[in-house]
Order: sequence, then C-alpha cells, then structure tokens
Amino acid sequence: MKLSYYAETDSLYIEFAPDVAKDTREVVRGVVVDFSAGGRVVGIDIDHASRIVDLTTLEAVDIPLRRSMLRAEGER
Repeated sequence: MKLSYYAETDSLYIEFAPDVAKDTREVVRGVVVDFSAGGRVVGIDIDHASRIVDLTTLEAVDIPLRRSMLRAEGER
C-alpha cells in the first residue's frame, strides 16, 4: 500500500495495488474509488484531505507481514 499526499490540491491517494484503474466511482462527495478491470479496489482518492483526516500521524496496527519480509530483516 502506498499513500501519496498532494499539497497543491489537498488530496490524499491511497494505492492498494499498482493496477490500472478501469472504472472510477465517487462514493461520497470528495471520495473517489478506483477499480481494476476485475472489480478490485486499486485506490481511493480523498479531496480536501486535511479537512477530513489527520495528516500529521500515520499508525499501522496489527499489519500482517509476509515471511519473506521478515527474513529480509533478519528475523525468523
């Protein structure tokens, strides 16, 4: 997952997969969801992000790591 903030437009894009969006839907005013050809969510764009979410903190809780990531860091 990749988070990208664009200050010039005050928008936050959350990319779940690097797939190309084939369909885009505004689910609520200012929140647009991008879908792959297979209907999978590939990203979410939030307009006026600083008014909607706290951009000063990012917290990841209970994120499962793949074994390959753990081995790369020297853990087993």
